[in-house]
Amino acid sequence: MKAFALAALACVGLSTAASAWEPTKPIEVVVPFGPGGASDQMARTIQGIAQKHNLSPQPLVVVNKPAATGGEAMMDIQKSVRDPHKLLTTSSGIYMTPLSTKIRVNWRDFTPVGMLAQDEFLVWVKNDAPYKTVQDLVAEAKTASPALKIGGGGSKREDDLIVFSIANETGVKLTYIPYKSGGEASTQLAGGHVAADTNNPSEDVANWRGGQTRPLCVLSPKRIAYKAKVASDMSWSDVPTCSEQGLNFAYNMLRGIFMPGDVTEEQKAFYVDLLKKVAETPEWKEYLERNALLPDMRFGKDFEDFLTSDEAKHKELMAKAGFLATN
Repeated sequence: MKAFALAALACVGLSTAASAWEPTKPIEVVVPFGPGGASDQMARTIQGIAQKHNLSPQPLVVVNKPAATGGEAMMDIQKSVRDPHKLLTTSSGIYMTPLSTKIRVNWRDFTPVGMLAQDEFLVWVKNDAPYKTVQDLVAEAKTASPALKIGGGGSKREDDLIVFSIANETGVKLTYIPYKSGGEASTQLAGGHVAADTNNPSEDVANWRGGQTRPLCVLSPKRIAYKAKVASDMSWSDVPTCSEQGLNFAYNMLRGIFMPGDVTEEQKAFYVDLLKKVAETPEWKEYLERNALLPDMRFGKDFEDFLTSDEAKHKELMAKAGFLATN
């Protein structure tokens, strides 16, 4: 009788495993920005790892929808309610786009799957610029006429918010120049068209390695941990924090994945498991180091609590900057 009961339990376990949800058609990974950006790089890294290690029975297909500062992608996911074959890569734009526009969409319309990392921001200058610290840049800004130009990717987005916050803390006037991407901002900096930019590591590292730009400081509470040499015999960990140079403002940006609303727990569980498997691979660890990302994986309530807190922080900062849309 005992053997029969154990066999029955085993059958139940097999039945449960067999009934676990899996995708039945290609999975569309929607990126709310153009090809080559940090969100696109993350999506394509996950795509490549999943394919190499056979982590999904269906292929992941990356689709870029950059219109309306990512609003097109968010509305696409909002309209795809109950569709378990769509994912959305996201950054702080998940709050900033709705808050700065009249687009009627909110991250709560979606299903949070997981946060994979946080992205750093650094203050970058041209390699031959006279500035050694961010305070040197601030000192120049105090007497500059016209005001120093600081480049970044997009209007009323992370870079714009960072430049406003630096100017607000230091009491200087800075002119923010929005470009289509961080890559374009880096190119303009290398060409001497702006005095600085506030890019992610992945957006300026090529020009740093090429001897055209260099970082002054990282806008994070702690230094970047990676110690491998990157450029000019420097590692990411050699770059001081901006707070070490007397600038208190700090900023990090989430890198996460969402599904449409009203999917089942089983469907969500498949992607949580997929992301955890991706994060265990050497390719993912290499991707994190190559882009100087801060490893920070959160799922379930931990991720939702982070989103709630981070949204409130962005709303407060954006209100100070005058970025909130008016009714």
